[in-house]
Amino acid sequence: MTHWIILPVVLPAFLAPFIVLAARFHINIQRTISVAGGLAMVAIGAALSWQAADGTVTLYQLGDWAAPFGIVLVADRLSALMVLLTAVLALFVMLYAIGSGWDNRARHFHALFQFQIMGIMGAFLTGDLFNLFVFFEVLLIASYGLMIHTGGTRRLRAGVQYVLFNLLGSTLFLFALGSIYAETGTLNMADLAQRVQLIDPSATVGIRVAAMLLLLVFAIKAALVPLHFWLPSSYAEAPGPVAALFAIMTKVGAYAIIRVYTLVFPPELAVTSGLHEAWLLPAALISLAIGMVGVLAARQLDRLVAFSVIGSMGMVMISIALFTPEALAAALYYIIHSTLAAGALFLIADLVRSGRRNLDLVAQPPVAGAALTAGLFFAAAIAMAGLPPLSGFLGKLLILDAAFDSAHMRWIWAVVLGSSLIAVVGFSRAGSVVFWKAQSLRPDPDAAPDTPAPPRPAVLSYVAVGGLIALLVAHTVLAGPATRFTAAIAGQLFAPDAYLSTVLETPGKLSDYEAGADDYGSGTHGADAATDEEGH
Repeated sequence: MTHWIILPVVLPAFLAPFIVLAARFHINIQRTISVAGGLAMVAIGAALSWQAADGTVTLYQLGDWAAPFGIVLVADRLSALMVLLTAVLALFVMLYAIGSGWDNRARHFHALFQFQIMGIMGAFLTGDLFNLFVFFEVLLIASYGLMIHTGGTRRLRAGVQYVLFNLLGSTLFLFALGSIYAETGTLNMADLAQRVQLIDPSATVGIRVAAMLLLLVFAIKAALVPLHFWLPSSYAEAPGPVAALFAIMTKVGAYAIIRVYTLVFPPELAVTSGLHEAWLLPAALISLAIGMVGVLAARQLDRLVAFSVIGSMGMVMISIALFTPEALAAALYYIIHSTLAAGALFLIADLVRSGRRNLDLVAQPPVAGAALTAGLFFAAAIAMAGLPPLSGFLGKLLILDAAFDSAHMRWIWAVVLGSSLIAVVGFSRAGSVVFWKAQSLRPDPDAAPDTPAPPRPAVLSYVAVGGLIALLVAHTVLAGPATRFTAAIAGQLFAPDAYLSTVLETPGKLSDYEAGADDYGSGTHGADAATDEEGH
């Protein structure tokens, strides 16, 4: 049993209390620890991805308790990719926070940042639904602290709305877990994948309700319409680096849907047949449309970026809802793209904020470093709108191609192409108002004569944003290897034998359960099943 897999959870879990206890009053020490930890996390994520690239599934049993009784962490191609993506995004966001001075505006920024990383990494690596709930709560608590960083009435109000909406999701999550355990006697995902298949088709009401509740919970995390109301205000009011880190938060919901609905409730499963196409696809189409209309209608730059996140999640969910290997491969390629693009846009919005009175989309005097900031915005906006030549264009082509044989192809193509046009208009309008029209204005007439000009953003801030843009370019140039890797991930998701045999450590366990299928079919798959499990 390798110990590498637990490091993405343990490392930030140790760094956070160390920062609080030993370096609370020393910002330079906090920064050094955070950057060193970020570099280590990127190295660990790269190592896990390299290890999983050939299809290897790595298992870690906490306390050496075997599944399904013990807590397990599992690293396959999908979870390793998400760990690496999170680590890379977190490193650049941390560099920006240091360069812009956001981390020095309140005492516990670095500790909360580490706890946030811990929760996200745990959600990607856990092999158990209950521990997925636990890590959801860890990242929720840390994200609330980061959101209200440096205070303010508007930020506090948005934070309360964010917490209340996510607590509703947590309550539904508990209801779903209780229903699943009552029906199957287990919450280990690999064990569930086998037990759900043995439920008699005449006794599927409970498990269908649980599957629907889980879909609602994950849709809240992914900000799908009509469960998206918490996102625009929360992300727009959050500090720039925090909002950029939150670009990965909606992907936690997408990851959970991919994991649970390919492993536990696959599309071919009769128990939950029709659930994905009937509910997920319409919500995804509406999310994409509303998100891009929000981009066009936004009156502040930060809210424009927040609505673009909703639109990008709609695009991801359209591809996921098709539940084919080609569609999931396209969705994963687009997840990488949209995470980097959204993170860059939130940081660029913060660069603009530092030199203007506000982020209203009205002409104001040019900001310091406007030419470089405008160039970065131009590249990030092209990527998010899906224009060539960057990865957003390639990702949309992959999704459209995956939907070509779908019964809903006309709707998908119409919404994707129409929303892309709207996004182009929205981003063009914002860029022209903020950067081009500003050049024709004289200095602010309301400013006092001796008012100093806004300071130019720090070089490190530009390095962080430029790094994310460079990764978008690399994601475009290396689209061939990237799509081959995402196709391999999709293939592993639709052939989970290696995952099941590694976690349960008994390749023949399915046949053992099948030998007792009559018990499940006769309706004894509730508390009696749990008793049988304990006896075994």
